[in-house]
Amino acid sequence: MALLGAQLVITLIMVSVIQKLSPHFSLARWMLCSTGLVRYLYPTDQQLRILAGVPKEKHKKGKHVENGKVGDVFHVPRNLDLTLESTKITVLDIVHLKYYMEYQWLLDFSIYATIVYAMTEVYNYFYPIKDEINLSMLWCTLVLGFAFKVLLSLWIRYFKGEESVGERSTCIVTGFAYLLIAMMVLIVDENNLEIGLEKAYTSFNHSASLFLDNQGLSSTGPASKIVVKFFLALWCGLLGSLFTFPGLRASKMHWDALRYYKDRKLLLLIANISYASPLLLTCLWIKPISRDYLTVRIFTGMDGPLMTAATFESMRFIVIILALLLKMILMPIYLQSYLNLAIQKLENQKKEAGRITNVELQKKIAAVFYYLCVVALQFIVPIIMCLFFTFMYKTLGNYTWEGIIKGTLVEECPADESTKFVQNINIETNEKTVTQTAQEIQHTFGSLKQIFTIDVYRGLLGLATWWTCFALFATTAMGMFYQSYFSTM
Repeated sequence: MALLGAQLVITLIMVSVIQKLSPHFSLARWMLCSTGLVRYLYPTDQQLRILAGVPKEKHKKGKHVENGKVGDVFHVPRNLDLTLESTKITVLDIVHLKYYMEYQWLLDFSIYATIVYAMTEVYNYFYPIKDEINLSMLWCTLVLGFAFKVLLSLWIRYFKGEESVGERSTCIVTGFAYLLIAMMVLIVDENNLEIGLEKAYTSFNHSASLFLDNQGLSSTGPASKIVVKFFLALWCGLLGSLFTFPGLRASKMHWDALRYYKDRKLLLLIANISYASPLLLTCLWIKPISRDYLTVRIFTGMDGPLMTAATFESMRFIVIILALLLKMILMPIYLQSYLNLAIQKLENQKKEAGRITNVELQKKIAAVFYYLCVVALQFIVPIIMCLFFTFMYKTLGNYTWEGIIKGTLVEECPADESTKFVQNINIETNEKTVTQTAQEIQHTFGSLKQIFTIDVYRGLLGLATWWTCFALFATTAMGMFYQSYFSTM
C-alpha cells in the first residue's frame, strides 16, 4: 500500500503541474513557435493586380457585398512571376489552426505521462510493486486512447464528402491489405517471429478455464485460437489503415527534406537513419536474424554469445525509445519541409498555362499553413503510440531496463483463493457484513487479475509494439515508393 500511496502522490503532483504549467509552457507550442519554423504569406489582391496589370475595379454606387460571398474576384496568369514573403510562426498564428487543440493536448499530455512513467519506474526500482496497481499504466492507456481517437477522427474525415473519393478508396484498400498481412503474420511459427501469442493464448485459456471451473461453470476455454487471432488481425488491419496517410505524409516530408537540406550531409545522414529505423525495429522480433544471432551464436575468439536473453530484451526497449526520440528531434525539419510546399506549389503552377482567380491562388498558398497541425499530428501520433506500447510492454511484461531476469510476480489463479471465494459467494445475503462484501469484491478482482498473466501481457503488447513498428515502416516505405515513382515520370 505504501507504493500505491507514493504513486498517488506522483499522480497528484503531475496533475498540479499540468494545471499550473500548461498555460505558461507547452512543448507542442514550443515545437511550432520556437524552433525557427517559417511560413509563407499568400499575396494580397493589390500585389496580384500590380504584377498582373489588372486595373482596380471601380466601386459602383449602391452595390454591396453580401455576407459569405467573396468580392473583387479577378483572374491572373498561372505563370505569374510571383515571390512569396515569409515570416516566423508566432503563437497568434497557430491558435486558430485546424486541430491545434488536439495537437497541443496530445503532445503535452504524452510528455507528462512519460514523466509519470519514469518517476514510477525509478520508485519501482527501489520498492518493487507486488500487489498494488501500477498507476503509470493508467496514464499510458489514456495516452494511447487519445492518440487512437485523434487518428480515427482524421481517418473518418476521408469518408465524409464527395471530394475524398481517392483517399477513402486508399484507406479501404490498405486496410484489407494489412488485414491479409496480419493474418499471414499470425500463422508464422514462433521460432521465426517471436511475438509470443502462442504462449499468451495457452496461459490465458488455462487461467480462464480454471477460473470458470472454480465458479461452477464448465468450460474448455473462453474462445478458440482462430477466433482470437481473427480479431487481432482485424485490429491490425484497422491500425494499418489509420497509419496509411501519416506514413505517406512522413515520406513526402522526408523526400522534400533530402532536397532542401542537400548541402548538410550530416543532417541528411541522421535523417536517413531515422527514416530507416522502423525497419531495424521490425527486425528485432525476427528470431533468426536478431535473438539467435546475438544471444545464441558464439563468434570466433569468444567464450559466449554477445548478449544474454534478458540483455537482449532490454536492448530492444532502449533501441525503440532512442529511435523514436530521434524522430521527435527531427520533427521541426520535417515540418519546415512541409511548409515549403507553398513555394513548391507556386513553382509547379508557373509551369502551367491558363489563368487562375486570385481567390484560388490565395487559398492554395494559405492551405499549406492552415493544415500544419494536422500534419504535425500525422507525424507524432504513430510515434507516440509505438512509444507507449513499448512502455506497457516493458512494465506489464515484467522486463527490466538493466537486463536482469525477474521472477514471476503473478501466479495463475491459485486454487485455495478461488475455493475460498466460491465459499464466500454461498453466504446468504442477510448474513453478509460489510467486511465480507468487501472481501468478495477483493477476491473477484484478485481472481480476474490472475487470468491476465505476464505471458498474456507479453503476447498482446508484444504484438501491439511490433505491429506499430511494422505499420510505420510499411506505410513510409509505400510512401517513398510513391514519391520515387512519380518524381521520375
